[in-house]
Amino acid sequence: MDKLQTWFIVTLFIVTKYLQARTQNLNEQSSQLDPDPEFLGTISNVTFPAGREAILTCSVRNLGKNKVGWLRASDQTVLALQGRVVTHNARISVMHDDMHTWKLKISKLRESDRGCYMCQINTSPMKKQIGCIDVQVPPDIINEESSADMAVQEGEDATLTCKATGNPQPRVTWRREDGEMILLRKSGSRELMRVESFLGSSLKLMRLERRQMGAYLCIASNDVPPAVSKRVSLSVQFAPMVRAPSQLLGTPLGSDVQLECHVEASPSPVSYWLKGARAPSGFASVSNNNLEGGQPGPEMLLDGPKYAITEKRDGYRGVMLLTVRSFSPSDVGTYHCVSTNSLGRAEGTLRLYEIKLHPGISTINDDHLNFIGGLEDSNRNSASKTQRINYLVCLSTYFCLTTIVYYNYILFMSSKQLQQR
Repeated sequence: MDKLQTWFIVTLFIVTKYLQARTQNLNEQSSQLDPDPEFLGTISNVTFPAGREAILTCSVRNLGKNKVGWLRASDQTVLALQGRVVTHNARISVMHDDMHTWKLKISKLRESDRGCYMCQINTSPMKKQIGCIDVQVPPDIINEESSADMAVQEGEDATLTCKATGNPQPRVTWRREDGEMILLRKSGSRELMRVESFLGSSLKLMRLERRQMGAYLCIASNDVPPAVSKRVSLSVQFAPMVRAPSQLLGTPLGSDVQLECHVEASPSPVSYWLKGARAPSGFASVSNNNLEGGQPGPEMLLDGPKYAITEKRDGYRGVMLLTVRSFSPSDVGTYHCVSTNSLGRAEGTLRLYEIKLHPGISTINDDHLNFIGGLEDSNRNSASKTQRINYLVCLSTYFCLTTIVYYNYILFMSSKQLQQR
């Protein structure tokens, strides 16, 4: 009986060892039949505008019992494992279209989604592939770091700045809003060069002139629509300058006459008309002598039945117009067009005189004034014609002499005022 038990135990031991060896052999054969997992190709990098969706594709064969996972390469954050999303980002999903393909899908792309992502197989050692997503972002101008409207005095420097963000990095172009050329001064040069546009985030304007005043547009673009722009208004400030195109005007009694002055000023000036004291000698001016001699000072003219006062402005340029209605002897004298702003004051002086006509002439038309002329009778004799010609010659000579005397007077008064200053 003991021999039988011993034989049975030995036989069981031998059979167990045989089965273990057989199982190990089968496992080794099975492992040799299943090759290691490997990737098919590489993951393509993709580029999409913000707001669209991006898909990265990872292809694997011979996966066997291994698993595929998606991670963010920068911080190793696990996003998905096999077909299950493990992140809390609702915009991320995975697709497993067939037994070899795993896709990572990111919807409604944001700039923060830019970066690289890892497709990983949990073999030993680990196998991985990386694909990157580039997110295109349209340009945006940073108002806090860009120039606002500015005012600079003439002769000083100004720099217009425009900062923009976006992907790719935006190009910044400057243009004038009115379509005129941009005037730039090279360093160390007095002359201004004209350019249609300027490329760069900072537009430097050296020793500003009034011609450079206006609105400038900063346009940012990077081929990702839409392009954006910002308007910057540049005001060049200077004291008023006044010029009277016609300083000596004559007109017959009863007619209307218009006085005109051209003004340049920034900021916008306050403009008005003054009429100086009328001198009996035929000339009048505004000076201290008038006041010391008891003569009345200049009178400010107001818009009304007698005077029509208008002003036209175009940027820093303006035109002052004064119309004197029904010219009378009391209107003869000196008129001043005055313009003033916070930087100074300027004025122009005009002289208005009466053109005296021969009492026995009828009205004819001239280019500028209504003169009186003509014949009382068509059957005048030659003596009458000679008298009429002599009169016209004398009248012309009088006008010429009067003009010469007046201009000499103006020069004398200007010189005297300069000496007083």
